[in-house]
Amino acid sequence: MLQQTRVATVMDYYPRFLRRFPDLRSLAAASLQEVLQVWAGLGYYARARRAHACARLLVGELDGRFPRTAQALELLPGVGASTAAAIAAFCFGERVAIFDANVQRVLARQYAVAGDPKRAQVRKTLWQHARNLLPPAHQMGLYTQAIMDLGAQICTPVRPRCTQCPVSGRCLARQQDRVDQLPTPSRRSSRPVRRAHVLVALAGRAVFLEQRAASGIWGGLLSLPQFSTRKELVRAAAQLGASQPQALATRKHAFTHFTLAFTPYLLHLPPARRRTGAGRGRWMGLQQVENAAVPAPVRTLLRELRQGPGAPQHASGASRTRAATHRA
Repeated sequence: MLQQTRVATVMDYYPRFLRRFPDLRSLAAASLQEVLQVWAGLGYYARARRAHACARLLVGELDGRFPRTAQALELLPGVGASTAAAIAAFCFGERVAIFDANVQRVLARQYAVAGDPKRAQVRKTLWQHARNLLPPAHQMGLYTQAIMDLGAQICTPVRPRCTQCPVSGRCLARQQDRVDQLPTPSRRSSRPVRRAHVLVALAGRAVFLEQRAASGIWGGLLSLPQFSTRKELVRAAAQLGASQPQALATRKHAFTHFTLAFTPYLLHLPPARRRTGAGRGRWMGLQQVENAAVPAPVRTLLRELRQGPGAPQHASGASRTRAATHRA
């Protein structure tokens, strides 16, 4: 959960997730929809899908036991090199280096390593320093926690607390007065914008939702039907028994590598005229959406519609765009 997500946000989700899935076997036994429902709103849903797949693999093939080496752990769904190293070091005392962003920052400053850590040569140099610092196996857990905490609490990206750092005397960046320059920031590229049209079909207090494909953004979640063109959307509206949906103001949702600009089209149907429609669609009560596996921006839009007048504006009125902060 902490991958790409702040601790303060995770603290609301982690206890609830553990109450629902207290161990590997309960997680493996659950359906993906159950897992996504508990995860809904946290973003980066691929993490939930991989955690579920990992639990099923461990229970189904390894009798619920984790491998004991970083090399084997890295083969599990959703477990990268740094996470595998952390598990191996903390749980099994393996002499293997973790390499998260906090550790990379500590190493870049301690050894004055310039260059973007994402570049292969810079990364190779930092990895070598990380391995050279490893203590004996019986100290691995303590050392791993210490270097993680050093980066998270002392050697911070902004305003590092160098006077409180236990290794500041050997820090080359401090000796060279380059602490604020290291590690070298990555070049930020402009985030492309993808546009989409989404159908908000309401029949009384129910909305028509479709389950998205397992891969891609919002994979496996229930969401509003999405189309690349308005013509396709109007055709889908006809399958539900109506036409001429009304455009609302375009909204924006930021993903890691692009921004989704989606225009909702509102369609009202009498409850008696509900139709199944094409694909994996079904009707759901607006109140039920709050606890369903639905993407955060979709839940926000439907919540506003449920609450009534004064929420989503029509596109013909004052133009309004919403910027969402949750990620995929």
